[in-house]
Amino acid sequence: MKNEIHTIWLDLNEELYHFILGKIKDEQVAKDIHQEVFLKIQTKIHQLQHTSKLTSWVYQITRNTIIDHFRKPSFNTIAITDFDMPEEQSGDFDYSKLTNCINQKIEQLSAQHKEAIVLTTFQEYSQKELAKHLNISYSGTKSRVQKAREILKIQLLSCPNVASDQTGKLLDFDNNEE
Repeated sequence: MKNEIHTIWLDLNEELYHFILGKIKDEQVAKDIHQEVFLKIQTKIHQLQHTSKLTSWVYQITRNTIIDHFRKPSFNTIAITDFDMPEEQSGDFDYSKLTNCINQKIEQLSAQHKEAIVLTTFQEYSQKELAKHLNISYSGTKSRVQKAREILKIQLLSCPNVASDQTGKLLDFDNNEE
């Protein structure tokens, strides 16, 4: 049995790691999942009935482990305080004054909208990557991100200490009124 595991390691080690990294996009998490996959292989090798199906069996374990990773609640819960907010977006308006206000408004969003904003804006996920992460369609993801941005904009513009023009462009923000 040790020889089989060793052979699997030699044949599939690097290939599996790159497969996982392609799905996860985070080296440390990919390494953890890679290790977890080989632990599962080691503990379940006795369940494999046909050695001719070894590679597909290993990849099925890998895919299931990746899916399990995305289902973990801790992955979906992201603290907004872990991200650096932009200091300045434009020469016309000092967005750094809005940092605390934006953080508070993002915290008030629903879990789905908050996740969409945080992952696309601060973790720089593309909307296609977000769709894969959420396991929903690309068009559904685009709608969710657009809706989250719209809700956040409305919440920010409804603050009494925020001034904007008719198009919704921020003109001024008074920190003292918060």
